Amino acid sequence: MGKDNGYIDYTKNNVQYFNDVNKNRLFTRNNQNYINRLGRDVLNTLGNVSLLDIFLSKGKTVEPHYHQNAAELIYAIQGSAHVSLINPFTNNVESISITPGQVANIPQGWWHWETAAEDETHLLTIFDAPYPEYIFGSDILAKTPVEVLAQTYCLDKKKLRETLRPLDNQTIVIGPPDECNQRTVLENSSPYQDPNISPPTYNTDGQQYYRFK
Repeated sequence: MGKDNGYIDYTKNNVQYFNDVNKNRLFTRNNQNYINRLGRDVLNTLGNVSLLDIFLSKGKTVEPHYHQNAAELIYAIQGSAHVSLINPFTNNVESISITPGQVANIPQGWWHWETAAEDETHLLTIFDAPYPEYIFGSDILAKTPVEVLAQTYCLDKKKLRETLRPLDNQTIVIGPPDECNQRTVLENSSPYQDPNISPPTYNTDGQQYYRFK
């Protein structure tokens, strides 16, 4: 992707004021799960802002990742989603449920992921950078040598290699992959069916938060 320094000569003929985000595909899992994007490379009058247009079916997850150069504001247009994050200052994991008209904010550099709670979920994510950078969990798992993970965390190298084999050194982005046999579809409105997660609590605005025990 060609980057620039943000300067544009508004007297030139190549100045752009319009773009069709539908034509800028970032990633496709299938025809219900895909992400379109808008950055300064395709709309050169953008300032320090960019966006992703995300479409998800129930149970699909934008995999755990972080943006080392940008904060992210996630706005629900249709459906509903659970936006989860790790607060690096408290080491707590929280999940925020959002429905149309509601937002979740991810500070710069925080580890997070989004899971659709129903089909035809549509999210718009806005970044305070013209080119948000991504580090995905699948890349960390697949590209870190198995020997390093096994030695560092006292794991069985053979079992670990077998466990990670389905990643096939790919960036997953939206998971699980269609060929995955695991049943990860959410059965109800709770983002997790896990005894280690406390029942939802609420802030002063009535917004649900889930905390890991």
